[in-house]
Amino acid sequence: MRVLVAGASGFVGSRLCPALEAAGHEVLAMTRHPAKYSGAGKAVRGDVADVGSLRDALKGAEAAYYLVHSLDSTDFKRRDADAARAFARAAGDAGLRRIVYLGGLGDDDDTLSEHLASRREVERLLGETGVPVTVLRAGIVIGHGGTSWELTRQLVEHLPAMVTPRWVGTRTQPIALADVVRYLVGVLDHPDAEGRTFEIGGPEVLAYRDMLQRVAAIEGRPLVIVPVPLLSPRLSSYWLSLVTDIDVTTGRALIDSMTNEVVVHDDAIRELVPFEPMDYDDAVLQALGERAKSRRA
Repeated sequence: MRVLVAGASGFVGSRLCPALEAAGHEVLAMTRHPAKYSGAGKAVRGDVADVGSLRDALKGAEAAYYLVHSLDSTDFKRRDADAARAFARAAGDAGLRRIVYLGGLGDDDDTLSEHLASRREVERLLGETGVPVTVLRAGIVIGHGGTSWELTRQLVEHLPAMVTPRWVGTRTQPIALADVVRYLVGVLDHPDAEGRTFEIGGPEVLAYRDMLQRVAAIEGRPLVIVPVPLLSPRLSSYWLSLVTDIDVTTGRALIDSMTNEVVVHDDAIRELVPFEPMDYDDAVLQALGERAKSRRA
C-alpha cells in the first residue's frame, strides 16, 4: 500500500517508517521540513495546522498513520483536537481507506486525565469524516527517546533515593517499542482490523514502583523509594523538571495520567497479529542498548 505517516520523525514514527518499507509498503513520511528529513520513506511536506498542506501530502495515499500530539504545550487538548479535525477532513477528501492511530490505554469508566481524555477525543475526531479508523491503545512504551521511558531511566540514574507521590503504586502494562511497531504494521491491511479499537501491552502488569526498581536492578544501581501522599501533581512536575530533562508542562501531563491505571482488558489484537511480546526486562535492555549505540554514533 501507499501509506502516509504523520509524525514520521517522532519517537514511534521514525521506527515505523523503515518497518513499513521492510513489509513492502510505499511510505510517505510527512514532515514540516522535508529538506531536513533523513529517515525512511519519501519526505512530503505536511502540517497538521494547515489543511491545504495535508491534502497535498495525502494525494495518492491509500492509508495513513496518525502519530501526532502536542503534549509539550499548555493548550495541547485544543491543539490536538484542531489537528485531528484538519487531518480527518483531508483524509476524507483524499478518499483514504484507513487511518491507524496510536492512542492511550485507560478505563473509560474511570475519570481519565486530561491527557488520556484528549487521546479519546482525537480517536473520535479522526473518524468524523467517514474514514475507518483503527485505534491501538498503549500504556508506557519502552524505547530509547520515549518521554515516559526517559522519565523512568533518568529518575533511576539520577537519584539513589527518591520521595515520590502515590502514583508509584498505580498499575500499568508497559510494552516494548519494537512490539508497538509490529502491531502497527500488522493491522494496516488486515481486513478484521478496520474500524476497530485494540488494547496493546507487554506480558507483565507492573506498578510504576516496580518499573523503577527493575531498571535499577538491571543497571546495578541502589534505589530507595519512599512514597508520600502530600506531593501534588504541580509540585511533582517541578520536581521532575529538576532531576530530569522533561519539561514542566510535559511532566505535569504525564503525572496527571499516572493516577489512571492503564492495563489491557481485551487482548483481541493477539489473534490478528499473533506473536509473543517482549517482557519488561528485555524491553529495558533493548532501550538501553539503543541509547548506548546512539551515543557512539
